[in-house]
Amino acid sequence: MDLIMKFIFDEAGASAVEYAFLLAFIAVAIAASVTTFGAAVRDSFVDSTSKMFSSG
Repeated sequence: MDLIMKFIFDEAGASAVEYAFLLAFIAVAIAASVTTFGAAVRDSFVDSTSKMFSSG
């Protein structure tokens, strides 16, 4: 009975699930940011590079 009570009140698993949800949320946020701003950032770097190395 004591073992069952320890298992019921053990919160280590709940913490692991919370960290997993947090990690998943961060991964989704990064993926959404890259999808949304990726092309704009790439174009900005291409434009900057072409201005640095253009002759004129």
